[in-house]
Amino acid sequence: MKVIFSNQCGENMGWLALDDTDHLGGGCTTYTLFELIQNLPDEYTASEFRLVRLYPFARQRTRGNAAVAVKIDGDNYEVLLSFLDLWWNENILPLKGMLTQSDDYHRKQSPTDPGMVWFEEQPNESTYWDCVTREVTLVELPAATKSWGGHGKIGATAAIAWPSREYTFEAISWRTKKSVEKSSDRKVDLVRLAEIDEDPNTFMSRDLRSNSVLISPRGNCPVLFGLRAKTFESAKNGCEFLIESNNTESVEGYVVFQTNQATDDHLGDEMSSVVDSIEIKKRGTVKILCDNGDELMAFAESGDVKILAQWLKSGDEVQYNGMKNEDNTIHLERLQVLSAAPEKHRPKCSECDSTLKSMGKDQLLRCPKCRKRFADQWINVERIPPFSKWVQPPKDSMRHLSKPITW
Repeated sequence: MKVIFSNQCGENMGWLALDDTDHLGGGCTTYTLFELIQNLPDEYTASEFRLVRLYPFARQRTRGNAAVAVKIDGDNYEVLLSFLDLWWNENILPLKGMLTQSDDYHRKQSPTDPGMVWFEEQPNESTYWDCVTREVTLVELPAATKSWGGHGKIGATAAIAWPSREYTFEAISWRTKKSVEKSSDRKVDLVRLAEIDEDPNTFMSRDLRSNSVLISPRGNCPVLFGLRAKTFESAKNGCEFLIESNNTESVEGYVVFQTNQATDDHLGDEMSSVVDSIEIKKRGTVKILCDNGDELMAFAESGDVKILAQWLKSGDEVQYNGMKNEDNTIHLERLQVLSAAPEKHRPKCSECDSTLKSMGKDQLLRCPKCRKRFADQWINVERIPPFSKWVQPPKDSMRHLSKPITW
C-alpha cells in the first residue's frame, strides 16, 4: 500500500492543481492526483495536499464538485514541467469527454473537461472567493505559469488560490484496481467506524437518524472512503485504524487532504425577514415568500428545516442562510424563528362556553348556541415553534461546505 500523509511544507517550487476528471460512471480527481504524485521523479517531493469544494450551483460542476492541489518541492523546474507535459498527454487528457447519465441523478451532466495548472506563486485569494460563491468562466482566471486542458482549470486555480484560514481535513483512501474493475461492494469495518465516530474531532461519518454511512461514496469510483476531521491527526489516525482492520478491504493508498469543507465559505451573512406566506409543494417542500422580496426553499430532504418551514405563517420573523440559485430562490441551509406571530382565536361565550362567531364584516360576535351577542374581538394565543434555535438539514443532506450548527 502506498501512503502519502504529510501536511508539512518546505521551500516549495510551486503549486500544481487539477479538476474535472470524474463522472457518474467512474473516475475521481483525488485519485488522478494520487497517481500523478506516486509517479513524480525522485528529486521532487509533494506536500500540503488540498481538496477544495466549489460553487454548489456551477452548471458544469463535477460529481464531487471539488478540485485538488499540492505543493511540489525540487530544484529542476524544467524537468518537472517536462514530466507534467508527458503525464498530462498520456494519463489525464484521455479522460476528456467522459459522460455517464443516470436515472437516479437528476442534474444535467456535462462531459469531463480536465484542466491542470502550475503556479510558481499563489494567485490572489479573490479567485477562490469568486469560485466558491458564483459562476466563474475561463476568461476570468489569472494566468497560470503553465496550464493544460479546459474547464477544469477553473477549479484547479481556485484550489491554489484558497487562503486556508479556516479548514478541516479529510483522509481519502482508494480501492485496489481489481476491486474497481470488479465493481464489488465496498467493505469497511463498521464497528471500528462507530468507534471513530465517538472522537469529537471527527464529523459527518455516520447519520444515525437514517442509519447511513457517510464516508463511502455510491457508484464505481476508486474511493473506498473519506474520513472527515477537525484535525490532521484525527483524520490520519482514524483512516489507519479502519485500513488496518481485517474487516476493511485492501486499499491502494491514502492521502490526508486539508479542505474547505464545513467552513461555510460559500455563504454570506445571516439574513432576516418577515414571512408573507408559505406554499407547501410536492413531498412537503416549502416555498416561503418574505416581505423583503426573498423567496426561500426548504426541500423535502431538509429534515428539521422543512418541518420548521411548514409551521411558519404570515407575520413570523425568521433568520436564515443559504445560496441563491439561478432562479433567484434561496435554498435554505439553516433557519430559525426570531419571533412568532400569535394565533388569533375568537373568545368563548360567557354563558355556554361555545366559541363565538362573527355575524359579518364589522359586525358583532354571536354565540351559535344561546345566540347572545358580544363586541367584535380576537384573543391572541402564543405560538411555540417546534424548534427554539437554528436548524439545518440532516447530515446526509448537508452540503460538504456547510458548517454544523453544533460547532
